[in-house]
Amino acid sequence: MGARTRRALRAFGRTLRDLPARWRRSLQFRVVSVTMVLSLGVAVGLGYFIAQRVADGILSTRIDAAKEQANAGFQSAVQDFKSLDPSIDTGVLAMTVSRSLCRSSTLFQVVVILEKDQAAISPVACNSLAPYSVPGDLESKVHGAASGQAYYEFATVDYDKPQGKVDAVVYGQRVAASNSGVDLTADIYYFFPLSQDEQNLQLVELSLVIAGLILVLALVGIAWFVSRQVVSPVRMAAGIAERLAAGRLEERMRVRGEDDLASLANSFNKMAANLQNQIRRLEELSRVQRRFVSDVSHELRTPLTTVRMAADLIHEARDDFDPVVSRSAELLQNQLDRFEELLADLLEISRFDAGAAILDAEPVDLRALVQRVVDSCAPLAERKGSPVVVEAPGEPCVAEVDARRIDRVMRNLIVNAIEHGEGREVLVKVAVADDAVAVAVRDHGVGLRPGESSLVFNRFWRADPARARTTGGTGLGLAIALEDARLHHGWLQAWGEPGGGSQFRLTVPRNTRVELLRSPIPLEPEDSSHRLRRRHTSDEQAAQPAVTRPRTILDPAASTRPGALRGNGTSAGSPGGQDAAAIDRATVSSAPSITGFGDGDLRGDVRGDVHGGEGGGSGGGSGND
Repeated sequence: MGARTRRALRAFGRTLRDLPARWRRSLQFRVVSVTMVLSLGVAVGLGYFIAQRVADGILSTRIDAAKEQANAGFQSAVQDFKSLDPSIDTGVLAMTVSRSLCRSSTLFQVVVILEKDQAAISPVACNSLAPYSVPGDLESKVHGAASGQAYYEFATVDYDKPQGKVDAVVYGQRVAASNSGVDLTADIYYFFPLSQDEQNLQLVELSLVIAGLILVLALVGIAWFVSRQVVSPVRMAAGIAERLAAGRLEERMRVRGEDDLASLANSFNKMAANLQNQIRRLEELSRVQRRFVSDVSHELRTPLTTVRMAADLIHEARDDFDPVVSRSAELLQNQLDRFEELLADLLEISRFDAGAAILDAEPVDLRALVQRVVDSCAPLAERKGSPVVVEAPGEPCVAEVDARRIDRVMRNLIVNAIEHGEGREVLVKVAVADDAVAVAVRDHGVGLRPGESSLVFNRFWRADPARARTTGGTGLGLAIALEDARLHHGWLQAWGEPGGGSQFRLTVPRNTRVELLRSPIPLEPEDSSHRLRRRHTSDEQAAQPAVTRPRTILDPAASTRPGALRGNGTSAGSPGGQDAAAIDRATVSSAPSITGFGDGDLRGDVRGDVHGGEGGGSGGGSGND
């Protein structure tokens, strides 16, 4: 029994805890709850008003009836005093009169206090009433009043067992009579018990309570039924909308009747039908476009192969031509290389669009993969004057990835960082966590202006359309890299700020069956402007917490020079390794640009806290190469 009671109490506690959530989620619950509370308030108020009116009516009727019976009794007492022998004992005379008055009814009792020749006797009561139950105030009023003046008062009087104390209305009057020359004066009190009236009132109150509860339950049931008629179509529409969002475009609402809800269902069905038709048209258009790109790409392979063979012959014989024709042969060879890359990228994009991309995952140590890509990009880095530094942990950074695709992603990111790094150092950082491996590519080039980070992964997007491409980029590299990251269930994110460079971060799960929750590398680098400002402010406050020191604005050309900061927190070209945190707030031109792609967001940062961005992930390079 104890265990059953505890289970019931726990269930009741859970129900109480769920009430706020249910109140927020359920419109029907709110309607029914409000109806119940309001109905209960109305029922209580109405019941109280009716009970008061009934009680006043019963009491008024009882007082009027008691007054009539008391007046009749007072007159009867005068007649009894005149008819009885005045010579008998005064106590016997008083007892005889009280019994005569009580004999006519059992609904009241009488107390007689008789005075004969100005000598009073003890009170005499009939039935089971205690003789000394007369209220003192009423007795004083009656005793001091003239004969024939009646008074009444509510009091609690004592009865012999089993009644005990009972509420009653007491009428009192002084009567006088003269019999055979003997003056008789008596104070007569009529006691009318209210027990029966109280029982009747309790019965009325109980009936009102039961009727009120029935009324409240009936109103709650009506509110539940009516609200269900309204809420059910809304719930149905919400469910169908969710299924439409999930791709089940054939879902429709049932239409019943011709009322407002039926009009809502018709409008919803028309909207769903138009949406389905539009989506189908867009899907068909997209399918035609993808097929067109795929067909054109395949069809171009044959003539491109022929042109390539001819161009190779011309390029090999360019030394036999005059300088103008020789230069044209070199340009033709370079442009054919770019054309082949563009054609290969178009074919790869078409495979992603068609859902035909396949992930060939195997355990790969990303440290070795990144080092191979960096070594292959060494000639470009040397030509651009941007040294590439790799930071990797001593432990293996193994993850189940498609080595070919990750190699392509890293090659694209590192080449972009070198080309857009303005001849400054490029840092490639590798880190590993329990469930993820991340690679971040940091450059100190032109960075991204606010708003550009949301466009950097778009196909054929370039930050500066007039800027010449010198390394043969096709404009699809970052778009393909993003699709490769998504294929691994990973993230490709970027951060950038004007003049402060950019950082691209690739995060992949170590196991393809594990959901990616966080990245071991923060998205915003440690040498970003706002982190340096915050560190500088913290250092100043720690050094002089109570002193406001005037700011020292450094040379903007020196303090905001991209690439001047290194991992050890010193300025690359300043004497004595001046603290990079000394960069003043006034030298920063605008906020960083931050965007995230590939199902990830800023929660992936283990220790990064990003400010001033839009969206959740990355920015970096000046174009989509």
